[in-house]
Amino acid sequence: MAAEAALRNLAGVHGVEYAIAVPHNIIGARQKFDDPYRNVASIMANLMLQGRQPFIYGDGEQQRCFSHVEDCLDCLLAMGLAGRGTGQVVNIGPDEEFVSINALFRRLKDLTGFEGQAIHLTDRPQEVKHAFCSADRARQLLGYRTTRTLDDGLHDVVAHIRTLGPRKFRYHLDLEIRTARTPRTWMERLM
Repeated sequence: MAAEAALRNLAGVHGVEYAIAVPHNIIGARQKFDDPYRNVASIMANLMLQGRQPFIYGDGEQQRCFSHVEDCLDCLLAMGLAGRGTGQVVNIGPDEEFVSINALFRRLKDLTGFEGQAIHLTDRPQEVKHAFCSADRARQLLGYRTTRTLDDGLHDVVAHIRTLGPRKFRYHLDLEIRTARTPRTWMERLM
């Protein structure tokens, strides 16, 4: 929200049009899967395909919705190139299917054939328990609709990683703030 407010302010000061797209947990083929900081589905799939246990923070009952990249592209193009959604903040993502991180793990376990269990770590500080959106504005302004399911997206992620081969994670960002609250997977480079 702070970034959105800053963008609105700068656009107002300089007389520039803006449109803010807020895609939710995009997944699909060609997703970066060796980044240990983001993209929980690809992180889990990459670890499982290496025969390694994935990590789940807290009780794993955090709920998320996942957007297949193919369902987002038309919206992003309409906003960026056709000027639709100018001056708007538009959530892009399915609002029909929410899944817990535990359920995500189970689905990926079935897809990858992984036989182990996840490692549960303490909660991440201030993690949102239920993060989903309403796609009503995207439907109205951009014609958004969900055509690909979560299982389609997970299948695409796993197939992509299998095709390229699982990879070691690349810790490409230096942690500038290290405290007792910094996620253990980042501090100890556990992936």
